[in-house]
Amino acid sequence: MGETPAIAELKAMCADIRRDIVRMIHAGGSGHPGGSLSVVEILTALYFRVMRIDPHNPTWDGRDRLILSKGHASSALYAVLARRGFFPVENLRTFNAPGTTLQKHIDMHRVPGVEVSSGSLGQGLSVGVGMALADRLDLRDRRVFVVLSDGECQAGQTWEAAMAAAHYGLGKLMALVDHNRLQTDGTIAEIMGISPLEDKWRAFGWGVRRIDGHDLEQILDVVREAEAEPAKPQVIIAVTVKGKGISYMENSVPWHSHPIDDEQLRLALQELDEAAKEMVAP
Repeated sequence: MGETPAIAELKAMCADIRRDIVRMIHAGGSGHPGGSLSVVEILTALYFRVMRIDPHNPTWDGRDRLILSKGHASSALYAVLARRGFFPVENLRTFNAPGTTLQKHIDMHRVPGVEVSSGSLGQGLSVGVGMALADRLDLRDRRVFVVLSDGECQAGQTWEAAMAAAHYGLGKLMALVDHNRLQTDGTIAEIMGISPLEDKWRAFGWGVRRIDGHDLEQILDVVREAEAEPAKPQVIIAVTVKGKGISYMENSVPWHSHPIDDEQLRLALQELDEAAKEMVAP
């Protein structure tokens, strides 16, 4: 049995987005390839299948909202927004260029579809709690998604926000943790261990699920399951590979933040093209 067209289309989109990411960072002279590549399936599933949004009206009152708390993964978000129709794909070429709207850390005032400026880690969940509370007060029936890094789960502010979300029963709030197990200076376990991560979130009153963060079907299924429990906030621990899709970047600490030279770009695109061909092979 082959894959359903919807999943096959999403996989093809993920391949395009990974190509966009490496081209952007190559053109911009710097960036954060590792954590951008690890979050591709999460963002693609949300923007293309889950969220209520209108790319032609980014400030539509009825829209769902996504906060990319790990704002250093800007190249992934920009590529997804462009492919979703918020702005022309050609604009991605200006990543990190002088005067560009597409800076290394995202700016809500300059990029259509960006809800919150981010880059300073540990703050996104707090903003999400505020948005969900405001929506309740305004009687708006919309959802708030927050994509976190696992390194942010070392930050006290994250857990203060988690406690507040459970206390107020924010069932329209969902967090997705990109659990690639690496950060700027080493592994999560070496810098400051966060295990047992699921038990911590449960102790703070959240519904918890763990998935393969590169399996699009799992992401979509688990989001639907989580939404069926509206009495409390939900978190999805998405286990991912940093630098996913490019062999010399995968599970490599230095590729958290690293420029991509001409030869590295050639090799990356070659691998991504070969993987894309395998996806469509009979």
